[in-house]
Amino acid sequence: MVRAQEIIKESIIKLPGVTVHSHRFGGIEFKLRKRELGHIHGNRLVDIPFPKKIRDEIVNAGIAKPHHILPESGWISFYIKNENDISVAIELLKKVTLWQPINLALIKFN
Repeated sequence: MVRAQEIIKESIIKLPGVTVHSHRFGGIEFKLRKRELGHIHGNRLVDIPFPKKIRDEIVNAGIAKPHHILPESGWISFYIKNENDISVAIELLKKVTLWQPINLALIKFN
């Protein structure tokens, strides 16, 4: 799991129009034009903005937690606890990149 940030970055940077930048609170962030798609703190925490309704579905399904600083916002905090979580983080970032509804049944997590 030491490489979680690198693996996620390598996957997300391949999406059309996505760029990577330093995040103001540490780690890296992904942007599509001027809009932030999410950011990674180290190898353990990924924060991603969703519409509040989608955020509620993700949190209620037990996939992620409300954002660790802004729990009432549409942001989620996804904690990477094992190797399988890396692919879940990538899937969540891809979904927000495309702004498509998330099919929670397709996301596998432990």
